[in-house]
Amino acid sequence: MNKGKLSTFLTVILSMVVGATITYGIIYYLYPSASGENTVINRTEKKVTITDDGIADAVEKLYDSVVVVGVYQNDEIVSSGTGFVYKKANGKAYILTNNHVVSMYDKNKEVRIMFTDRDEIKASIEGTDEYSDLAVLSISDKNVESVAEIGSSEDSRIGDTVFTLGAPLDTEFYWSVTRGVLSGKDRMVEVSLSDTDNKDVVMKVLQTDASINSGNSGGPLANANGEVIGITNMKLVSEGVEGIGFAIPIEDAITFAEMIIKGETVQRPLLGAQMLNLTERYYLYREGITLNTELKEGVVLVKIQSGSPADKAGLKRGDIITKFGDYKVRSVASLRYALYKHSVGDEVEVTFERNGKKESLKLKLSAASE
Repeated sequence: MNKGKLSTFLTVILSMVVGATITYGIIYYLYPSASGENTVINRTEKKVTITDDGIADAVEKLYDSVVVVGVYQNDEIVSSGTGFVYKKANGKAYILTNNHVVSMYDKNKEVRIMFTDRDEIKASIEGTDEYSDLAVLSISDKNVESVAEIGSSEDSRIGDTVFTLGAPLDTEFYWSVTRGVLSGKDRMVEVSLSDTDNKDVVMKVLQTDASINSGNSGGPLANANGEVIGITNMKLVSEGVEGIGFAIPIEDAITFAEMIIKGETVQRPLLGAQMLNLTERYYLYREGITLNTELKEGVVLVKIQSGSPADKAGLKRGDIITKFGDYKVRSVASLRYALYKHSVGDEVEVTFERNGKKESLKLKLSAASE
């Protein structure tokens, strides 16, 4: 081998050795275990303490202002629900609950309030409103120290944490807390005001997946700050349905409550007609009304009260109302909702079908007392 070839050979060998050494060093540095040695690496570990108090502070803030509402007859409890102290004024503590909690057993009934100390106090019914499902009770404000803080359902966002506080089912479950989220706002739900299956009115409510059970009615739906944003009043019960409960927005409740406390009559406009859903063909037939229409929904006028807004405007028996003002009318319940969104004295355009022909007219709303 001549000197030139030998020099080239040695250079290649040297390069391979240097390259192997560098590669081994890199591997050893990045992956010490690859060297086959047990290597201890000192790492700085951060200790984290996780504390989840949930909504305990919010619950504690609201807890003592929530009461159990019991309705008694002959000194025996016949029904119960929940309520909460929403304000104190003029020597009284005012409690909000549902109308359906206290409206039963009108004769010889007595309403009692139980606080968290388990003391019972007889309460007076300041007033009720069937269509908003609200009742205002009062007791002396003596020794009543906790008043619920009122929040805003309008400022609440879908997905916000909410909770209920009340007395579901039986006495052993008093002051139970259930937690969920605000699932929806401005839900339009048809409600029956009697024990029948007929839907009497549409209510605009908040939706939540927080568990609501019998006995929770009238209790607060609160946000994560412990502020009341609604009054729980019903849940959707159906096969395959889970976690759909509803609450009256607190703004609506306070509006009617203040009217009741001031002694004002909750004035709602009157249409002045007996009505049936278009879908109730059997009952329409029994009333002597046979319709030839392609409409699938609407409200049929069965009887018109003399001198009522409907009568004065020119509506007639057999007319099918399909729109009231800006609201589409699908049922008697939806017509009542549209009607009650207006005030006494308002002039409203009504769209209807008569003898297969679409027509419209304007009527001026009056109060039921008129």
